[in-house]
Amino acid sequence: MKHLRTALLTTATVVATAAFAQQITLKDAYRDYWNTGVSVNQWQVKANSKSLADQTITGGIDTDQTIDWDVIVRNFNYVVAENCMKCEVIHPQEGVYDFTLADQFVDKARAAGLKVLGHCLIWHSQCAPWFHYDEQGNLVSPEVLKKRMREHITTIVSHFKGRIEAWDVVNEGFEDDGTLRKSLFYQILGEDYIPLAFQYAHEADPTAQLYYNDFSMNRATKVEGVARYFAPLIRKGLPITAIGMQGHLILDDNNYVEEYEHSIKTITSLGVKTFFSELDLSVLPNPFGFAGANISDMFAYRPEMDPYKDGLPAAKKKEVEDFWTRFFQMLVRHRDDILRVNFWCLNDACSWRNDFPIKGRTDYATLFDRQNQPKPEIQAIINVVRPEGGDCCKAAAKTKGKKKTKK
Repeated sequence: MKHLRTALLTTATVVATAAFAQQITLKDAYRDYWNTGVSVNQWQVKANSKSLADQTITGGIDTDQTIDWDVIVRNFNYVVAENCMKCEVIHPQEGVYDFTLADQFVDKARAAGLKVLGHCLIWHSQCAPWFHYDEQGNLVSPEVLKKRMREHITTIVSHFKGRIEAWDVVNEGFEDDGTLRKSLFYQILGEDYIPLAFQYAHEADPTAQLYYNDFSMNRATKVEGVARYFAPLIRKGLPITAIGMQGHLILDDNNYVEEYEHSIKTITSLGVKTFFSELDLSVLPNPFGFAGANISDMFAYRPEMDPYKDGLPAAKKKEVEDFWTRFFQMLVRHRDDILRVNFWCLNDACSWRNDFPIKGRTDYATLFDRQNQPKPEIQAIINVVRPEGGDCCKAAAKTKGKKKTKK
């Protein structure tokens, strides 16, 4: 009986995988609209089959990731590293660079025909501790920080020149009220650190697309503050290609369609394009009206904040499908202004939303379930632009039926 049950489960998995293999993928459905991307963690690059329970980096999971890469390559044409290009990993000490993980990621992506976004060059969070301090533990002078920024950006961008098409140059530089974040970069250099970062990146690779990226960009106060800051810089010739919006969404906060439509219009009025860099959709209760993706904001675990340990109810699944349908209908209206739509984390098992902003919850924030099976919302998103032919199986059946009628 045990062998029979195993055989049946194996057969069911093969059948489900084979059925999905006949469907048009997201990257194919939207090929003429924008690039479709996903974030990749280092264990997916390594095709890890060991426990990750000892990992402390957000996104670490205790599961087999040997098949994730095949799913990524089939469904997406753009990838971004979750962590291995951030300062604390790639430049842990002054004068010391470790490109090991980043090179593995970029080389594997390019070998599979995927485009790569570099994420990220300047970010106050996950920045190596040495970056802003001297040997006595004091903040460095503006001159020293400029030198360190130039050397950091030039070394990294030059290392990947010709292999990486675009960079998130500055990440999360604004507060939700639209004012500049008082990070250590700001405290030492003031608002000039942002255009300096773009200058250094452009000098290192004049062919690369250069982006600014931030969370909570659905909020009018924030996106309008970002626009006010960048408008005069763009008029003066700042080498910026696009302003990105992360999009860490929460299902209960459901004014996103209208809010992001306003944000798209606000950004593109500057004469640059926009994109979604880190889309996911949490279905869990939202503690204290929390919004955004500031990884320093964490809340204590309570069982009532984790209601779907045993699975997501059908009604909630339908809400998710309906939301993504409305959201992509809005995006399609602005297709000429959008460079890329990128999802954050491949499947529910490796999604950071399980641990943020409350560690240890069970969330369903991605497009693939914990067994890497596609969720119905993928087909709903495809149907926005392929209502008659999104499913190749159904399209084939219709074609055969028409031929029989003619005879």
